[in-house]
Amino acid sequence: MGKKISIVVSVYNEELGLQQFYDHTTPILQKASQDTGWDYQLIFVNDGSRDGSLDLLKEFASQDEKVAVVNFAANRGHEAAMIAGIDYADGDGIVCMDADLQHPPEAIPGIIEKFNQGYDVISMIRTARADAGIFKRITSAAFYVVMNKLSGKTKFENNSSDFFAISARVAKVLRQDYRERVRFLRGYVQNVGFKKTTLEFEAQARVAGESNYNIKSLVKLSLNAICNFSDAPLKMGIYAGLLSIFAAVILLIYSIVQYFLGTAPDGYSTIIVVLCVMFGVLFIILGFISEYLAIIFAEVKSRPIYVLDSIITKDGEELK
Repeated sequence: MGKKISIVVSVYNEELGLQQFYDHTTPILQKASQDTGWDYQLIFVNDGSRDGSLDLLKEFASQDEKVAVVNFAANRGHEAAMIAGIDYADGDGIVCMDADLQHPPEAIPGIIEKFNQGYDVISMIRTARADAGIFKRITSAAFYVVMNKLSGKTKFENNSSDFFAISARVAKVLRQDYRERVRFLRGYVQNVGFKKTTLEFEAQARVAGESNYNIKSLVKLSLNAICNFSDAPLKMGIYAGLLSIFAAVILLIYSIVQYFLGTAPDGYSTIIVVLCVMFGVLFIILGFISEYLAIIFAEVKSRPIYVLDSIITKDGEELK
């Protein structure tokens, strides 16, 4: 029996670009199948889209037996969509990518070649991004520097993305053991182990529509990533306390010396500055503690990562 590659595509309000994605990707998959002998399946995960995305996906499935649509009952987020696609996929290799063509389907033959070489995890490294300004490039680089400093033994590939590929046995581990409600999937993929490699790609501009990620979403993703892989923020209180004690001792010695010299300064400004700094540090620490408590609360509630409405294939719609 030949091998199969499963392409998992997260979809949220992508009506304007879906047809172009499908028309562009399908010939590449067909040619790759002919050249490599790997069969393929194209799994679209509709993450509660409010536009006409679902109607288009149903049309794809009705005319193409290689297409399946995993339809959510409500929007659960990009991370939930990717893990749902991995749960449904039955390929020997699984590729996760977005529907806006920023993740080039042209990379899929290279990914299959890496699978043939025995790799289990293939991280796609973004070397350039057509629509990224200087702010995005700086913040992206800073994110991985901070993550690698805080995460201890776990090290992340710089400029890795939600475009990645995993083998069936890695997918099995993700299905069974990495089921947190607050997730950082690209981090799990790099953390799970097995034989890993990287491939580079250039991210093109979106074919249509606007990105669903805004500053708020990116900040939330960053906090989730840090809290999932590091307890260093919880130790900030210890370091801040030691630093405060050291600063207080220095200030005390300075004040005593000034007193005996008869030139003791007015301490009002010093007190205000110290109080502002210390309260700022305190609120940052409390904020991180609140994030960890929120994650614990989500895990304790143990609600499902996603809720399926239906699975749609050429054979029809199967209600869940």
